[in-house]
Amino acid sequence: MERNASDGAVHARDAEGKGARKRPHFCSRLYVQVIFAIFAGALVGYLYPKFGTSLKPLGDVFVKGIKMVVAPIIFTTVVCGIAKMGNLKRVANIGVKSLIYFEVVSTIALLLGWFGADMVRPGDGINANPASFDPALVAGYVKTAHQMSITDFLMSIVPSSMFDAFAKGEMLPVLFVSVMFGIALSAINERAQPVIDLLDSFSKVFFAMVKIVMYFAPLAAFGAMGFTVGAYGIASLAKFSLLLGTVFVVSVAFVVVVLGLLLAACGLSLRKVLRFFRDEILVVFGSTSAETMIPRIMVKLERLGCTKDVVGLVIPTGYSFNMDGTAIYMSIGVLFIAQACNIDLSLTQQMTILFVMLLTSKGAAGVTGGGFIALAATLPVIGVLPVGGLALLIGVDRFMAQIRAATNLTGNVIGTIVIARWTGTLDVELARRVLNGDEDDGRPSRSTMPEGALASAHSMNVRSGVNA
Repeated sequence: MERNASDGAVHARDAEGKGARKRPHFCSRLYVQVIFAIFAGALVGYLYPKFGTSLKPLGDVFVKGIKMVVAPIIFTTVVCGIAKMGNLKRVANIGVKSLIYFEVVSTIALLLGWFGADMVRPGDGINANPASFDPALVAGYVKTAHQMSITDFLMSIVPSSMFDAFAKGEMLPVLFVSVMFGIALSAINERAQPVIDLLDSFSKVFFAMVKIVMYFAPLAAFGAMGFTVGAYGIASLAKFSLLLGTVFVVSVAFVVVVLGLLLAACGLSLRKVLRFFRDEILVVFGSTSAETMIPRIMVKLERLGCTKDVVGLVIPTGYSFNMDGTAIYMSIGVLFIAQACNIDLSLTQQMTILFVMLLTSKGAAGVTGGGFIALAATLPVIGVLPVGGLALLIGVDRFMAQIRAATNLTGNVIGTIVIARWTGTLDVELARRVLNGDEDDGRPSRSTMPEGALASAHSMNVRSGVNA
């Protein structure tokens, strides 16, 4: 009788466990709601352009709501990661390998975009007259581009004050302050523990704030897409369909071939990784801002077995030095303008432009319209391409921004996984279990930071033999 009662209790617990693991309804999933919102927004923008344009604040408020906590999240994550690690050689190792990876992969992205534009030639047949361009249309972008230089870029990394970095919300200054603060905490050993515990608590609060804002992600995607279609119209898509198609196909090819091979070398599946991060990719596609999903991808990368120090260092740095989607867009944009204006570029001119784009693609990171600004900084270099040719891209830049934002996010997610594997800190077995659904799949409808998620992920890494 006791045995029957025991068996009954076991069956009850099994049934309860199965019920707890029951997947949410299809329509309650974030990616489904975002897809629906994107199509609904496009339809509203097409049928009611004026009303669609008025929906812009919905997307803007969402982006601002996420960005207001990005800097604090980066600060708490990086500081705690470095302070707990206590090994400055490892910090340097991660930093150097990250920069090597970023330069190699972003160069491949530039070359792939250049090759695609040269093969498809999306600008042929437009026969634009450079004399007819209105300089006023791109004057603001050109002015901003002229303010960009290598010296200014390097100087901007060091903020004038610690609080200035957080006030402006620029990632490299925040990362600089975070690394310095983490190293300082590491130097004072046990006395730093109360500060580390406090920052850990603050981190949970900031992620809880992100969780609240994420409830409005579908509404933001709806508003952003309604504005895009309402303001620029479907006609611009039809007119420059070959250009948009080239950017899209090259971006997909880059993700599938280049990033897919890198993931395969790590022993992971590209399809499963993209499925794991599909919510974030779709939200970024709808809002055209890759930075909005930084908090969520940081949590998910830790769940996959990447250590906190790698995630905290690579993600913020990647959003300045590893903008793969922007690199593809710039290569195609330059050749598109040259082809549209019937300008033949010599091999020397092409090599010069590619070299300059390796620099300018880094300088406008985190700036609104950064890819467009970087392109404006590139065109005057050799004095052959008209800067006014940027006016050809204005009408479709918003649509291309969606593609490059999604590619930028995907590139940084996979880049973090590859660098974690390269530095020997990736728990590959944990990553496989999570991607296969054997562990917490990291796909709550909107939640970003369940209680203790990061702590449990970190403890699993330690138990699995990962260097902490």
